[in-house]
Amino acid sequence: MSEKRLFTSESVSEGHPDKVSDQISDALLDAILAQDPQARTAIETSVTTGYVNVFGELSTTAYININQIVRNTLKRIGYDDPDAGFLADDIHVAVTIDEQSPDIAQGVDAAIEQREVGGADPLDEIGAGDQGLMFGFATNETSEYLPLSVVLSHRLMKKQAEVRRAGTLNYLLPDAKAQVTVELDEHDRATRIDSVVLSTQHRDTITLEQLRADVQREIIDQVLPQALVDENTRYYINPTGRFVIGGPKGDAGMTGRKIIVDTYGGYARHGGGAFSGKDATKV
Repeated sequence: MSEKRLFTSESVSEGHPDKVSDQISDALLDAILAQDPQARTAIETSVTTGYVNVFGELSTTAYININQIVRNTLKRIGYDDPDAGFLADDIHVAVTIDEQSPDIAQGVDAAIEQREVGGADPLDEIGAGDQGLMFGFATNETSEYLPLSVVLSHRLMKKQAEVRRAGTLNYLLPDAKAQVTVELDEHDRATRIDSVVLSTQHRDTITLEQLRADVQREIIDQVLPQALVDENTRYYINPTGRFVIGGPKGDAGMTGRKIIVDTYGGYARHGGGAFSGKDATKV
């Protein structure tokens, strides 16, 4: 009997501390580019209990209210609920942003092809502000052209947000994580779902037994393709037994720590850089 070939991917919810940081960096980037499409931005964000730090480099003619954008982003995610442990209107926002280094800027303003060869191609006029290594592929495994394991992990997190926002499971809170393991055949095709992990932050008013039953029915069973589920599929719902303290209060977050979640779920190489908060010259 041959050994099983398993592959696992994870995803995180919009309220996960690292993903909170990504969304803040991106919200600031969007606001800047809306006013100044030529802006140079490399905005990082870190979050922890009661504190958001926005830092990095920025060169722009735009004016944005960083403090308000940060708080609005947190409210949109769901951090306007005292039970979540991180309240948008009751945190300190620190801003430490410098202008882009002129040593980097000169390489972006005039590419090496222009400076050394004097090329006439307009595409050679702008240089890169960093080494951007891009890896990519597509698979017909899913309609998203991504591996099934990461697609299902994303769908579980999207469903968690939907039932939380709709009030279907009104005791759920923003922070959550999912992990899906699929069994592969000799051609690397997913043949079944081996196991699912879903951990979700919750209010302290619900029993573990009720939470597990509700999450199974309203989230997991609504997402998993039943043709790939069998009697040996295993489910681990809040396996630690309790997840009341979560979000930035439970764990510090940082822009760029979920680049594998954001790409192929570990199925492909990654160049190492995060796109959140960066303008296109960083590529």
